[in-house]
Amino acid sequence: MLKSILISALVGFSVPALADGTAACKDNVAALDTEYQTAVAKNDVATMDRLLADDYTLVTSKGNAYSKADLLKEARDGKTVYTRQDDSQQTVRIWGNTAVITALLTVAGAEDGKPFAYQVWFSDTYACTPKGWRYVFGQAAGRL
Repeated sequence: MLKSILISALVGFSVPALADGTAACKDNVAALDTEYQTAVAKNDVATMDRLLADDYTLVTSKGNAYSKADLLKEARDGKTVYTRQDDSQQTVRIWGNTAVITALLTVAGAEDGKPFAYQVWFSDTYACTPKGWRYVFGQAAGRL
């Protein structure tokens, strides 16, 4: 009984401590999102798998929804080759155990040999879990 009370107390204190809204916490979440963008650019399935929550969803401006499995399959297929996948104007806001990142994403590359280049505003939502921050939801605005 004492052991489970102690574990509950530790989890209760450690998770909010990670999501306290301090500059360091914002920097950590921003770094995770940058790590995710880099993983997408490299079709790095292992890193994407580690950062995405199992119930992750991405919603595009066209109303399409993609799951974690969809994104991992796309990375494994390697049909998309990125020459650029980075963001700018990144803003991180934290409310309790939730962080929302808004940024302008610049993307270039080729899909099935056909070149593409665009910019899109996005919002990425991260949740602080007992296993650390996980990317749980993304929403992308129309291409610029």
